Amino acid sequence: MLQIHIKVGLGSCGIAAGAQKVFDTLLEKLETNPNLFILDKTNCIGACYVEPLVQVNDEIYGEVTPDKMELILDSYLQNSGILQEFLVYSPHVEAKEDTFFQAQTKWALRNCGIINPENIEEYEARDGYMAIKKVAEWTGEQIIEEVIKSGLRGRGGGGFPAGFKWRLAAAQKNTPKYIVCNADEGDPGAFMDRSILEGDPHGVIEGMLIAAKAIGASQGIVYCRAEYPLAIKRINIALAQARAKNYLGKNACGINGFDFDIYVKEGAGAFVCGEETALLASIEGKRGMPNKRPPYPAEKGLWGQPTNINNVETYVNVPAIISRGAEKYAAIGTEKAKGTKVFAVTGKVVKSGLVEVAMGTPISKVIFDICGGVPNGKKIKAVQLGGPSGGCIPEKLLNTIIDYDEIIKTGAIMGSGGMVVMDETTCMVDVAKFFLTFTQGESCGKCTFCRLGTLRMLEILERITKGEGKIEDLDTLEQLAHQIIANSLCGLGQSAPNPVLSTLKYFRDEYEAHILEKRCPALQCTALIHYEIIPEKCIGCRLCKKACPTDAIDGELKQIHNIRQENCIRCGACYEKCKSGAIKKI
Repeated sequence: MLQIHIKVGLGSCGIAAGAQKVFDTLLEKLETNPNLFILDKTNCIGACYVEPLVQVNDEIYGEVTPDKMELILDSYLQNSGILQEFLVYSPHVEAKEDTFFQAQTKWALRNCGIINPENIEEYEARDGYMAIKKVAEWTGEQIIEEVIKSGLRGRGGGGFPAGFKWRLAAAQKNTPKYIVCNADEGDPGAFMDRSILEGDPHGVIEGMLIAAKAIGASQGIVYCRAEYPLAIKRINIALAQARAKNYLGKNACGINGFDFDIYVKEGAGAFVCGEETALLASIEGKRGMPNKRPPYPAEKGLWGQPTNINNVETYVNVPAIISRGAEKYAAIGTEKAKGTKVFAVTGKVVKSGLVEVAMGTPISKVIFDICGGVPNGKKIKAVQLGGPSGGCIPEKLLNTIIDYDEIIKTGAIMGSGGMVVMDETTCMVDVAKFFLTFTQGESCGKCTFCRLGTLRMLEILERITKGEGKIEDLDTLEQLAHQIIANSLCGLGQSAPNPVLSTLKYFRDEYEAHILEKRCPALQCTALIHYEIIPEKCIGCRLCKKACPTDAIDGELKQIHNIRQENCIRCGACYEKCKSGAIKKI
């Protein structure tokens, strides 16, 4: 009988969905029959929407519970083979989620969901640590030239060419030099870096090793927010394994004179520490606040020494570029944006999760072809790209290709890769308020324009969503936005107004409806909606009356009810409970 090999997806999303129970159930079976099957763990393979995921031999099953696992296992033990009912992907037969997997081009996510991230041998079996060995005899400049030739740009948001950044650090004479991995992923709805650290920590370590050899660094730091406990656990396991095999330490990777080690610094979760100078201040034990540039970190960074900073996704691409060749990477994408990009697709979309596609792919292909479009027959309204620092791209521009410059033209940014899909029920004024609330709260307060300007903008948005806005407020919002962008020190302040500016640009009519008509077209702003009972539909069931927390509904059993508007707090409880469709929301 063919040996059964089972891998359970134990990433953060899988564990949250119940994967640990599935794994524990399988462990119990092995206690009574150790040879029944091989049990292993892996991370999320990107299809978060069908977690928990379990791979049995070559097949991947979704939404697996302990009971479903029993049926799947029995099918294999009885030689019945694939259980099509729960199958989401198979290289051998057609499965319901084939398009999600087959439409992707994986470089950064090449090992995620494939290997056990806590087993260095599985990483090595997939050519792990071969790239650093390949460059063992290369000069730093040769490594840098290969990275430049690949066209790799920083995946943390700015998109600065990685090779040129490395070259600037390599040119500095001062030592020691530092390699820093920015894993302070703070955008709402973004989880690309977390998943890579959880699923392929050795890939990140190897990328940092190659960068260290290129610039002559002797120390590496992974700066990861403490809210990522599983990522921190797995990167620390990987670091210990790498040291045990001499990939880290004195004469690292067997390269004479190459002494390099890495440690993890846990951040307290400040969004501003995603900005590299604030991040460095945090590592040094100072308050995370940005500093004026120049000098740039490559010249004078951590403890005043030359420092190279890239994010998780940037580093994990490097070993694959070295192993497969820069030409192969550069052959993917557009003229100015090479390779692939990982997106965390969330919001009003059928298939949420991690998606890696070639640069140059239309945004619409990601949303509709790969992620299944918008659920419940709703229409798409906009896509937020770049997190709270990004902008909202309307439906009419969704054929925009994934390219740094093309996305900037829309008023959004690529950012680190957050992609939030919004449907027709989304209020764009409320969205702008949500993201500005986030950035205003995360402002370090160093710059007056960021500290107070964003607060004034937020106050205006709050008035508008309450129906208290004035038409002049729109001009004031734009004026404040441009002043904040021009006078803020770091990227947080310079980009904080983007959600407001982009929604004003494409959805000004919604702002005007809130101000002039005292109406929220999407029926989301509580102060601008109210509930009415349709007499001809009311059957007097009293469900709405029982649900109302303020006793604002009058009416006897089997008689037409009425809502007293002066007592209604617009909570929507009556609307949710009514089964006859007698309550309308307007």
